[in-house]
Amino acid sequence: MITVLVADDQAMIRAGFAALISAQPDLQVLGEARDGLEAVAAARELRPDVVLMDVRMPNLDGLEATRRIIGTGRDTKVLILTTFDVDDYVYAALRGGASGFLLKDAPPEDLITAVRVVAAGQALLAPSVTRRLIEEFTSRRPLDEAESLRLNTLTGRERDVLRLVAAGLANAEIAGELTIAEETVKSHMGRIFTKLGLRDRAQAVVFAYESGLVVAGDPSPEARRSPRLRS
Repeated sequence: MITVLVADDQAMIRAGFAALISAQPDLQVLGEARDGLEAVAAARELRPDVVLMDVRMPNLDGLEATRRIIGTGRDTKVLILTTFDVDDYVYAALRGGASGFLLKDAPPEDLITAVRVVAAGQALLAPSVTRRLIEEFTSRRPLDEAESLRLNTLTGRERDVLRLVAAGLANAEIAGELTIAEETVKSHMGRIFTKLGLRDRAQAVVFAYESGLVVAGDPSPEARRSPRLRS
């Protein structure tokens, strides 16, 4: 059973999400929160697997609430809910440890899938949108020298894997791209997380851009193989 906490300042939205989630046989809503402070307190008390976190809430916004929840060191994952697909708060939340984000107008089935994916630790929902979001904000700032130095701790193969993660590829797709076993990809990912001190794939993508390993506007592996995909 995957347990969920719903945090949103609008009662009707909270109730709608809670009803949708509770209707699933493998999902359970442990509680609701009206603002960031309630979300942090409830997450500490209830220890849900996933927190659905609104970005803009009173008293404490979703960004700071995410930082505090992730800062507890527990395994709770945070899924950011937003009305905008390009939002400073969403990008900052990804940097702060959120496992992904979902637009509030997404189809109901996408929300259910998102909760399951994040709970499984796979993160990065809608890779193309997430990639565009990260490109948008990393293109505005200079390269992070500290991140660039940390990049030097990776082997050449680990860098290859990280580039493909940043392009939104799943482990099986990375294995096919590099002609290696999927288990080998998982081993590389484990070492990347350990060396760089990263929590999950979402933080790995942010790191890839901020360190300069991937540059905004770089074509994805699919686009390189098929020019028709470039737009």
